Amino acid sequence: MRPTDLTGRTLLTRAEDTEYVKDTPDLFSSNDPNTPMERAFRAHTLMRKDGAEHQAERGAMAPAFTARNIKTCWEPIYTKIAEDYVARLPKGEVVDLFPTLAGPFAARCLTHLLGIPEASDDDLRRWSQILIDGAGNFGWSDALFAECDKANDEMDALFAAAADRLRADPDQSAMSVMINAEDPIAQSQIWSNIKIAIGGGINEPRDALLTIIYGLLSNPDQFAACKEDGMWMQAFEEGVRWVAPIQVSSRLVTDDTEIHGFHIPKGDGVMTIQASANWDEKIYGDTGHLFDIHRAKVPHQAFGNGPHFCQGTHVARRMLANIMLPLLFDRFPDMELADPAAVDFYGFGVRGPRHLPVLLK
Repeated sequence: MRPTDLTGRTLLTRAEDTEYVKDTPDLFSSNDPNTPMERAFRAHTLMRKDGAEHQAERGAMAPAFTARNIKTCWEPIYTKIAEDYVARLPKGEVVDLFPTLAGPFAARCLTHLLGIPEASDDDLRRWSQILIDGAGNFGWSDALFAECDKANDEMDALFAAAADRLRADPDQSAMSVMINAEDPIAQSQIWSNIKIAIGGGINEPRDALLTIIYGLLSNPDQFAACKEDGMWMQAFEEGVRWVAPIQVSSRLVTDDTEIHGFHIPKGDGVMTIQASANWDEKIYGDTGHLFDIHRAKVPHQAFGNGPHFCQGTHVARRMLANIMLPLLFDRFPDMELADPAAVDFYGFGVRGPRHLPVLLK
């Protein structure tokens, strides 16, 4: 735990500290004005809000994420998408699952959840990466923000057309429930909510899926046990713990405070490091760095905690553990890593493999 010149923030790496910060929003505010997110998204998003203001915008999307909607609406749609995308994979060939499966699957599912199925997989993936890069643009590069502006213009135009359609023909999507609410939040915030979902809703399931596949294929005994006993949910939870898709989060300190005797003054920033918290020796002993689906059930912080706990957690569990993983390995039960050295994990804030070449057997 120390301040760094790179981020300008004190890094918190212990699980008890990251949990404490997330659970204490009065002292550690999400409204950190020193991050590039507002400039990248051209909006003060719910990710940088606290209290009633945050809850109002989070709650506006909540009806799309109910257990009933997940089971009756999204699971059938996601299952059909998974079947279609897995069927396209060529048996007996080497393919990179990043561009051929994980990215497109996450994008297509998200278009339905958000209510913008007219968006192409490529556009959604491109917008997502630009927003993520912009939110992490701590060097305040004008060129990167110019890309964000262009992407925002494209998204705003598509959202406006989708909103007209959904007013005439409502459904259970996030945009539909927001624009058709009895007392809707402002359109600018509806748009920013959708953009936040685009930013995280592709990268998180995409990177989690690739990480889980890599973990299983790198550990043949676990892979065999997972297939034999249907341990897909255990594989999911272990994968997101092992390499948290969202590695870090930023908070603003609203009053002088101390953590373990370390003084943090009012106005400073802290950064919770979920990547480290999920390997904390106090919880996981000396094996936290290992992928192990047989690990005793223990808490992890891959989806955060407190008021900003990831709203898409249960959707991600269903789409990967219940649908994609069993379907993929039913079709390719003897899949192998084609070139383990080519699997490259990348990213500071958002992390996962950029390449995962496998032999489809």
